[in-house]
Amino acid sequence: MSFRLAFTFVSIAALLVDPTDAVSQDMLRSVDLNSPEMTASEMTRAEVDALLKSVPHGDGRTADLDGKRLSRLDLSGLDFSGGNLHLVKLNRTNLKGARFDRAILNQAWLIDADLTGASLVKASLLGTQMQRAKLGGADLSGARITADLSGASLIGARLAGADLSADMRNQSMGLMRGVLKSADLRNADLSGANLSRADLEFAQLQNANLANCSLHRADLAGADLSDANVAGADFTEADLASALLPSAAALAEARNLDKARNLNLARRPR
Repeated sequence: MSFRLAFTFVSIAALLVDPTDAVSQDMLRSVDLNSPEMTASEMTRAEVDALLKSVPHGDGRTADLDGKRLSRLDLSGLDFSGGNLHLVKLNRTNLKGARFDRAILNQAWLIDADLTGASLVKASLLGTQMQRAKLGGADLSGARITADLSGASLIGARLAGADLSADMRNQSMGLMRGVLKSADLRNADLSGANLSRADLEFAQLQNANLANCSLHRADLAGADLSDANVAGADFTEADLASALLPSAAALAEARNLDKARNLNLARRPR
């Protein structure tokens, strides 16, 4: 059986696990991250750049990097906009300032990748593995994200209008959702984002802009929301156990806070 076929089976199996389980989107136990498949590259930067430039913009065609091994390369500043990067391996790749606007990054691997200042506007990140990725100052506005961003750095990142909610239409594949467990979202802009059922457990959300976002049934247990802007944010059934809340004045502008779960277990600012 080829690695690609085996990887597809592993990906599907990982998504079938109950989403409430701590390893619901964790494929790491089934894949050798130290193997050449996950650490080496089959192309050079020059070859990737040439491929991207060979596709004329505006004619409906897209660069096809489906399944390519591009880990640990320096691909900073390249334009992958609109490209097909399904199942691509970009582990520990330097992608600073790169553009992925409207690109398909479904089931891609970007573990420990550096996307500082990158643009992923309206990109598709379904089942993408992005643990510990660096996304400081990155723009993910309007992106569809059911990626695992556990431990990722998104300081000052823009996720306005992004959709990290659970995919309720695809129950046969298991519940897919944005996972931002222990992620650093300080000063990030999540205004108008859909975070319904998203996993934000122990996330750092200090000074984050959560205005008008949906936190319906989101897991915010242990999260730090001190000084966050929650005006218009919907906390219906959000889990706030041990979460550090913003000021009473800020909370007064939130919606349905009284309908949150474990509000009595939340911590108030001193």
